[in-house]
Amino acid sequence: MPDSAAIETIGLQKTYGRGAKALAAVKPTTLTVPWGQVIGLLGPNGAGKTTIIKMISGLITPTAGTVRLGGYDVARQRAQAVRQIGAVLEGSRNVYWPLSAWENLMYFGQLKGLRAAEIKPRAERLLTELGLWERRQETVGTFSRGMQQKVAVSAALIADPPILLLDEPTIGLDVEAARTFKDWIQHLARDENKTIVLTTHQLEGARELSERIAVIKEGEIIADLPTTELLARHAENRFEIRVTGSLDGAALPAGARAEPDCDQTRVLLPGTDSQSVYAVLDRLRAAGVGLISVAQARPSLEEVFIRLIHNQPADARERAKEVVA
Repeated sequence: MPDSAAIETIGLQKTYGRGAKALAAVKPTTLTVPWGQVIGLLGPNGAGKTTIIKMISGLITPTAGTVRLGGYDVARQRAQAVRQIGAVLEGSRNVYWPLSAWENLMYFGQLKGLRAAEIKPRAERLLTELGLWERRQETVGTFSRGMQQKVAVSAALIADPPILLLDEPTIGLDVEAARTFKDWIQHLARDENKTIVLTTHQLEGARELSERIAVIKEGEIIADLPTTELLARHAENRFEIRVTGSLDGAALPAGARAEPDCDQTRVLLPGTDSQSVYAVLDRLRAAGVGLISVAQARPSLEEVFIRLIHNQPADARERAKEVVA
């Protein structure tokens, strides 16, 4: 890979309108994404996620700042820069519904400057891996939402770009289709070393897929850390015990609470006193409850996200904001 970062934004900004009515959709943002990294770009509706994605992909002109893709300046070296990326944008019709899946890939491959001899084997591989080969000649408009998303990803990947921008790729998908899509993203990152920027409201999926999380609020990045470090920084001063199944009537001390979690139960203790932990473990063992783990309590990514968006003091926000090169 080149010495430059995969994606670099410097002072990137987008303002709509002028004067008193001006709206800062994205405040000056500097972000560096190295080659091969998956970064989750999270934020509430209207935070500026999609605007950033569209400025990176060259679909929106920034009010100020610079975007470089693989070292190429999007404003001054647009042709070279956009060859570095494939994009699937939420709310946009990323492929042509009257065309078949095969015709879409042929069209987008030619649009990227590929010859038919180059496109055909790539199209066959992509459609086969995504389970669409048998339906390649059917029009995309007859497909389910999940299948249309698969065609859109195939079209984004037809020229084998090193960078992939995915804006809400699993929105509207059923559970099975969303799981298939997540597996595919993991395959692209792990096996093909793609650099991926992912925006999503499905925070558990973001935690699974992203090595790094950047949280955006009102057009500003308020936290940017490796996923494990972001969660660790919000670890709580209490213990968490995980057991199999339910508690089967085992009594808990005052201040403790039990939360079902799929086929497990999460027991949160009110503090970190080791004697209290041992006492609870004795009660659970006496009740025949199977122990899975004992650890310092860590919140879910959803809990951390809510804290950052709604409750975080300004000084803590500055400590959490740390751009990872």
